[in-house]
Amino acid sequence: MDSNRKTAIIVGALILIAYGVIGSLFLESSIIAMLLELISGAAIVGMAVLMFPILKPHNKNLTFGYAAIKIIDGVLIGVAAIMILSSSTLLLEVRDLIYVNSTYLFCTGFLILSYLFYQSKLVPRFISVWGVIASILLLSSTLINMMAAGTVILTDSTVIPFTVSHLPVISNELFLAVWLIVKGFNTSAIASGSTKTV
Repeated sequence: MDSNRKTAIIVGALILIAYGVIGSLFLESSIIAMLLELISGAAIVGMAVLMFPILKPHNKNLTFGYAAIKIIDGVLIGVAAIMILSSSTLLLEVRDLIYVNSTYLFCTGFLILSYLFYQSKLVPRFISVWGVIASILLLSSTLINMMAAGTVILTDSTVIPFTVSHLPVISNELFLAVWLIVKGFNTSAIASGSTKTV
């Protein structure tokens, strides 16, 4: 098994692990929830680090942007995770703001990743097109909801419910994760990218 195949499997696994943050929402134990969120944040950073050398030959600037957004997103989730143990009302409010506003980072990062996948053909284009459309739909819904509330900052009262708007992105990410674990990257696309001069 070559290194790119291993990377694909690990990235797929990290995508699934990152969804541990959703499971933490239903836990009563603050400590277990914090650990799940810390692991989720680390998984997000890990994805960015592992995908960087794969994506960079295809579009250096967008790859830097993607990596920066995902690392910031992962770090913020880690910070928010620690705040769950705080008894300070202010810190808990900051934690809530971090989470609801991470929608911006999540949507933007996933949109860039999906576009890079489309450009590079590292995965079948139906997956990347699905990802682009799903990201735009969620980001648009978020912005519309935000404008309707007359604020540039999302709050618990303005954030889109975790329902229909999120399903296209979640289903796409989960499908992508399984694809990477089972099929991996398109090897010819990797070979093509390695011959490019950026």
